[in-house]
Amino acid sequence: MASKRVLKQNVKSICNDLLSECVAAYLYSGRIDAENSSALIKSIVDIRNDFVSRIDHPEPGMKAKEYYSQLSHDFSEHIYEVIDQICNLCE
Repeated sequence: MASKRVLKQNVKSICNDLLSECVAAYLYSGRIDAENSSALIKSIVDIRNDFVSRIDHPEPGMKAKEYYSQLSHDFSEHIYEVIDQICNLCE
């Protein structure tokens, strides 16, 4: 298992990359609605804050390996949903 610091850095890096993609899609595609883009940006920031907080405070009673495995799985699901939303904004 990676350290908490490395996990936080990875979560922040991935979310920053998604924010960059969302802003680039908004700026370079004339068809994107500003309200949808700002809602997507807010959801990315919320995901980042939620998962960084969850890294610091594991569930009591769960084994660490299980907890961080589930955390990684949940994060991946959220990120794939955001990627799909960014792709749908550009269409």
